[in-house]
Amino acid sequence: MSMQLFSQLWSTFSLCSLLTAAWLWFFIRHDRHPEPLWLLARTFGWGVFAWLVSATFEASFEQWWSWPLLLTLLAAITEEGFKMLATSTALAEEAFDEPMDGLVYAVTAALGFAYAENLTYALGFGTGVAAWHMLVTTLAHALFSAPQGYALGKHYLFRRSWWRSQGLLLSIFLHFAFNTLLLDEAGWMQVLFLLLLLALMAVMAQRYYRRFRDYARPI
Repeated sequence: MSMQLFSQLWSTFSLCSLLTAAWLWFFIRHDRHPEPLWLLARTFGWGVFAWLVSATFEASFEQWWSWPLLLTLLAAITEEGFKMLATSTALAEEAFDEPMDGLVYAVTAALGFAYAENLTYALGFGTGVAAWHMLVTTLAHALFSAPQGYALGKHYLFRRSWWRSQGLLLSIFLHFAFNTLLLDEAGWMQVLFLLLLLALMAVMAQRYYRRFRDYARPI
């Protein structure tokens, strides 16, 4: 392996790792009762695995269908479904003991998913091209999963399984809407709508965090 290639790989890995760590800190800092690092790491790892499984399924979809809109919908369903499964691995743990934890673990799994996706994208297209992809999609994946985290928090409070279905459906819709805007060559209108959608998801995630602070256990 040449030194130039090694340098590119190291730059890609460092950039992706730093960006993911920064967003993870940004989201979990709102948790008044920090989660155990081993469980966060395991959930992150399940998020990475969720991407591997999703990528395998999506590759098979392309062999059977050629309609871009259908493929976009199937990708949203597959990716959000497996991200939900990755998050759900933390539900049975004793550390999952307040509604805020639903958001923490949902975002952690989503960032693991985005981490694997970004590394693969960077290795395929180069660090320069992938840098903008990382900046947008890392945050986007975390925000897509916010409704799932909110739903899991509600499920913890009220033990109603339909909360999980609602959260998953909303995540799929947001993911599908976001990817649909990227189907054609990006113009200023598409960029504007993408920014508005990201802003909407960010506001929604912030409201979720604020609501669950009221349920935090006393220290």
